[in-house]
Parts: sequence; structure tokens; C-alpha cells
Amino acid sequence: MTNLNVKFGNIDFKNPLVMASGTFGFGKEYNEIYDIQKLGGISSKGLTLNKRDGNSGMRVCETPSGMMNSVGLENPGVQGFIDNELQFFKDLDLVRIANVGGGTLDDYIKGVQLLNDQPIDMIELNISCPNVKAGGMAFGIKNEVAREVVREVRSVTNLPLVIKLSPNAEDIIGMAQVCEEEGANGVSLVNTFKAMAIDIHKRKPVFENVYAGLSGPAIKPIALRMVHEVCKNISIPVMGMGGITTAQDAIEFIMAGSTCIQVGTANFINPKIGLEIIDGIEAFMLKEGIKSLDEIRGIL
Repeated sequence: MTNLNVKFGNIDFKNPLVMASGTFGFGKEYNEIYDIQKLGGISSKGLTLNKRDGNSGMRVCETPSGMMNSVGLENPGVQGFIDNELQFFKDLDLVRIANVGGGTLDDYIKGVQLLNDQPIDMIELNISCPNVKAGGMAFGIKNEVAREVVREVRSVTNLPLVIKLSPNAEDIIGMAQVCEEEGANGVSLVNTFKAMAIDIHKRKPVFENVYAGLSGPAIKPIALRMVHEVCKNISIPVMGMGGITTAQDAIEFIMAGSTCIQVGTANFINPKIGLEIIDGIEAFMLKEGIKSLDEIRGIL
């Protein structure tokens, strides 16, 4: 018999597959297609303290082996999530993760505080958001800026805290180590890569914000390398992501050291990809005589 259960810190997942923030909403729409409770977990659509309408203009652009997005964190706000989405979210038999972003340190703190007494299992802190008080540079670029955010958020919540890292960080290993030092229970990586597309006929950038986030299979080899490096240099668990579209991809990230894996862009290609990846991991384990994912995690 195979066992797909994994333990991320003190949290038990029925399997390692988590749906990445921003690609699965709060699960309602996908639950009309299949029973999403077969998943290990869901990371909610990114929540900010106040409701956001997102960016105007083009929001998604297909690229070779991937896609770019400039959605702009459109979301109902933390209180809107609590009032209108949490009832469905809380009743799911899987690990419920609230993804939280912010434009200021105060936004992060107040947003997390609102979630403290809510029926969620974990907070995933997205530090890729631009710091509006520091000229727009993301909180997750410089280690000491990230340190302050993690320290302050850690001080106001007892919920398990996972920090979502940007691949655009100046030092991804150092960034992960800072998160561990400041009390994070885990890290997730990688978020999208900063990228650009140009409309040659209009002679201007495709996106109004000029730059956008690149995701999908194109980033997988780089994401896999970053996850491997981070796993070798911290002792807290890792959720690996970046271009995972098959069970083989997922297994590679687990072999690189990931405890859980997150799937994002692939949901737009195949809404049932989560089930296929779970079944594929189980089939691989049966074929190879692997009883637990602990046997292959971090073997490289």
C-alpha cells in the first residue's frame, strides 16, 4: 500500500498537492467539476486588507510554454472573504490556507489579525507585493525588508505561517533563512518571474503596468533549482511550485526536497489536473515500490 500523506510542520495533508493562490479562487467553481476535497489543500485567492478591483487593460497573455499575468490582486478584501467566502472554504475537508498580501506593513498586520480567529489552518504570506512606502519595490526583494514583515506578522498570529518567496529576490537562499530565523513555519516558492511582452503592431507594452508575472512550464527548471537550493539550506518545510503540470514534475520537486507542491497555471490548461497529478504520483509509487513520499524526499 502507498501512503500519500505528508506532514508539513504540525499540519497533516492527505496528499502533497495544494492548489496555488490566484489560480483556484476559493474552490467553488472547480468543485462543480470534481470533488476538490480529494486535494491536499487550497491556498486562497490572494487577500488584501481592503477590497481591490485589480488592474485595468490586458490581464493575461499566453507565452511559449507559459503565460503572463497582471491581474493586480483583484479580491474581496479580508473582511469580504470572511463574510462571503469563508463559509464554503471552512467546510472543506482539506488544508485551508489563506494567502495574504499587502501594500504596507500595517496592511499585512491588520489583515492577518482579522484572520486569527477564523477557521483556517495556515496563512501563506505573499511578500512579492510592492511596498508603496518604499517606491514600489516588493517586500520580498531585500532580506532585511522581508525580515521586518515576517517578524511583525509572526508576533500577531499563532497560526502556522508560510512565507511565499519571489524568484526575483536578490538572494533566495538568504531570504528563506531570514524567514526561518524570524519564526516562519515554512516557505513556499517560487512566485512568478518578472517579465515583459510587447505588441509590435501597437508599438507598446501588452500590459498597462509594462511588466507582468511569468508562470507555467517555461519557468520549471529554474524554479526546481531554486527549491533545491533552499531545501538544502533551511530546516523548515518547503512548498515547491513553478511550472508543475504533470506527476513527474511534482515528483521532481519532492525529490528536490519539497514537502508539498503547489499547482497553478496548469489549472487553466486542464481544470482536472489536480486529480491527474495525484493519481500519477500514486501510480509512480506503486510501480517503484515506494510506500511513503518520505523515502524520496530530498534525495538529491
